[in-house]
Amino acid sequence: MPQLSRKQLLSLYSKLRSHFGFLNWWPAKSNDEMAIGAILTQNTSWKNVEKAIARLEANRMLSLKAIAEAKLSKVERAIRPSGFFRQKAKRLKSFSTYIVSNYGGIDSFFKRSKEPRKELLSIGGIGKETADSMLLYAGNRPIFVIDAYTRRVLSRVFGIDAERMGYEEVQRIFDVLPASIDLYKDFHAQFVELAKNYCRKKPLCSKCPVRSMCKYASKAAST
Repeated sequence: MPQLSRKQLLSLYSKLRSHFGFLNWWPAKSNDEMAIGAILTQNTSWKNVEKAIARLEANRMLSLKAIAEAKLSKVERAIRPSGFFRQKAKRLKSFSTYIVSNYGGIDSFFKRSKEPRKELLSIGGIGKETADSMLLYAGNRPIFVIDAYTRRVLSRVFGIDAERMGYEEVQRIFDVLPASIDLYKDFHAQFVELAKNYCRKKPLCSKCPVRSMCKYASKAAST
């Protein structure tokens, strides 16, 4: 497994934080909304998630209890802007019904579940990234969320093949950091912001705030 030092990771974080500021991610008014957003954001942009969340709120379905009680067709119509809406509606119903039936709500789940990550992963449609997003942002557990943006930035900045590594393998890279919930939340948000604005699939290296330490940018500049 590629080894990155605490100094390397914190240097990257420092540059990102200096450029973007504190990002206060995840953008949600409640843990219910956060969990719903984590499912909706699978395979789509956050702009589409925002549209779906607004429609859920307009239909008074922006809670796990309301989704659990709603007809599947109504959930599908509300979240249509998020893409793959039929699949996601089933996942939302399955997740909401499980949490509400067994725990009464998401907050109670995080207080009472003995193995919350294992339990989340046992629910249909909840993968590692989605589960870890819920654990970090709704459950306040110190676990680093690994998404496609994080993999891309790590690969380019440090010259490692993070995009082909296993989920937990990439996650272990961050074990050298202090187990800080606030750091994990903001660092993940910084990865997202960098990838959306500069480290795109077709990168904007000349304008990137971390180009001075990026191996990809250095190589591109020399060719």
